[in-house]
Amino acid sequence: MKLTLRLIAVIALLLAGPLAFAQAWPTKPIRIINPFPAGGGTDTFARPLAAKLTQSLGQTVIIENQGGAGGTVGAANAARTNPDGYTFLMGAIHHTIAESLYPKLSYNIEKDFIPITMVAQVPQVMVVHPKHPFRTLKELIDYAKANPGKLNFGSPGAGTSHHLAMELFMRVTGTNFVHVPYRGAGPMMQDFLAGQIDLVFDGMGTSSTQIKAGKLRGLAIATATRAPSFPDLPTMEESGVAGMVINTWYALWAVKDTPRELVDRMQQESAKAMNLPDMKEIWASQLAESGGNTSEQFKAFVRSEVIRWSKVVKDANVVLN
Repeated sequence: MKLTLRLIAVIALLLAGPLAFAQAWPTKPIRIINPFPAGGGTDTFARPLAAKLTQSLGQTVIIENQGGAGGTVGAANAARTNPDGYTFLMGAIHHTIAESLYPKLSYNIEKDFIPITMVAQVPQVMVVHPKHPFRTLKELIDYAKANPGKLNFGSPGAGTSHHLAMELFMRVTGTNFVHVPYRGAGPMMQDFLAGQIDLVFDGMGTSSTQIKAGKLRGLAIATATRAPSFPDLPTMEESGVAGMVINTWYALWAVKDTPRELVDRMQQESAKAMNLPDMKEIWASQLAESGGNTSEQFKAFVRSEVIRWSKVVKDANVVLN
């Protein structure tokens, strides 16, 4: 009888172990690595989310910017961290592109990370500096065809969605622009506003304010339908360029082997945070669609994006070392 009671007690402890661990977590500050420089689109969503998670989890959630190589430096560093539930990655669409761009990539976004949830999706838009006379996408395309290589375009880094979107655009339209890569969206936008670069395929979240202020000029949005807040901005297809529906998206991953209980808790707390009225307001101000999907749903989305962008990379013949 005593042996049976002891056995029951041991089994109960084993079953309660993961739950007790999850309930105790977190007991110290949590770090979310943002693999892009401060001031870019990822920061726009990472920092408000971190503030809400700090409140709900009862421990400080810190955003740590580690920019470089289109987000792959910070992601590689995150992949090497201890999977104890105190380090996460706030990555983006760029990480599904990187899988086919970098033949020597030291990590795999699907194998070395656990998908937690989508955080935001922001439509991309073709934007030019107002020093140029182009008022429509057709005017830009006509000029570019007559003057190949004369205009340049900026991106937050080689291999980012901004870069690949422009590579796809050049392939579809038969145009040629000179690529000027930056170490993040923040530095790129500073030079763009100063007129040092001519055009950008940018996330609407970082360009919308500048477009409204007249500091930049939007030519076409890469969505299936027009954006309600920019009713006069035509879509790519309306402007004569088909097959250019592109969103810049941001998401949360855990390091491989992070306990499942902590992954689920982070997903639940993130989804709750993004459903709060003030958070919805922030997302709406960036023209972003809010996230909050399940880990399995996000996992399937990541798989589809890896497949999609590998084709774009192959067709555009873009390879980075």
